[in-house]
Amino acid sequence: METARTLTLIAATITAGLISGLFYAFTVAVMPGLARSTDRTTVETMQNINKAILNGWFMLAYLGAPLLITATLVLHATDPGTRDTIVPLAAALATCLAAMIITARVNIPLNNALEEAGHPEQHTDPTTTHTARTTYETPWNNANTWRTVLTTVTLALLTYALTLH
Repeated sequence: METARTLTLIAATITAGLISGLFYAFTVAVMPGLARSTDRTTVETMQNINKAILNGWFMLAYLGAPLLITATLVLHATDPGTRDTIVPLAAALATCLAAMIITARVNIPLNNALEEAGHPEQHTDPTTTHTARTTYETPWNNANTWRTVLTTVTLALLTYALTLH
């Protein structure tokens, strides 16, 4: 049982770190880089990224993090000798789920709306692409900043739980 607790905690920490790092990279590099680009480049790039990210490796980390946090929380809750890790693990699960809720309620609908706006090459009026960008960019960035903060807190809590383990 000790091995299962250790392995799930390590795996939860790794997957949470991968997701936190992904959101962080968008916050500090991808979106600021796109902010310096044309409307067409920004819209087309984000449409391509939104399609490319839906792959098994992303899903493994994105869905794996909350599942592994839950598993390690259950494994630690059932052993009286490891109960001191319950609070940081429960808090890590809460912050992880909060980031997922933001993704589902803000980022994904914005991604879908950007896709529905059509490819920039199809727009005969450049204001269509500009409107698609301005409707998307600021709210998406704000939500992503919150996801970054929440998943970084998740990672910190899991790291703390590792020190207690």
